[in-house]
Amino acid sequence: MDGNKRREAIIDLLKKSKEPVSGTYLAKTLQVSRQIIVQDIALLRASHQDIASTHKGYVLNTQQTCKRIFKVHHDDNEVEKELSLIVDLGGFIEDVFVYHKVYNIVRATLNIASRRDIKNYMENLQNGHSSLLKNVTSGYHYHTVHADSEEILDEIQEELQKAGFLAKLQEYEPVDFWKEK
Repeated sequence: MDGNKRREAIIDLLKKSKEPVSGTYLAKTLQVSRQIIVQDIALLRASHQDIASTHKGYVLNTQQTCKRIFKVHHDDNEVEKELSLIVDLGGFIEDVFVYHKVYNIVRATLNIASRRDIKNYMENLQNGHSSLLKNVTSGYHYHTVHADSEEILDEIQEELQKAGFLAKLQEYEPVDFWKEK
């Protein structure tokens, strides 16, 4: 089976399943390695398939969700509190990104849907696997958050404001260092 047919089969399996489908199950079913499945999922996401990773496996989001970008600012010791506030109110944190004056937009996928996801994320940070992206822009960063309704996103926004995490939006014009003057 070639890659395109395999990725179609992955989408088909995810559509038919009412529960998350593990990468191991997909690999066995499609007779490829787990790493091939991980690569296929990345390619499917790059082609705008809304596939979420959970601790139980992959889920294809076929329902229409609402999406909003929040600009936030906080200290390193408040990361877990910020993320927990969002997921506890029903939000799914797709990513984190910053506007850097040299590199423009720098984005990292998070796919955080639960306290367990937050725990794993925090453990990876504490183990030194990575550092916080927000620190390259003095704590200012953005999250793309999905929820089942605009009302949930409104509530998340209100609670981020109450907690002092919501940052003021301002016009931003990236600097193009390569542009001739």
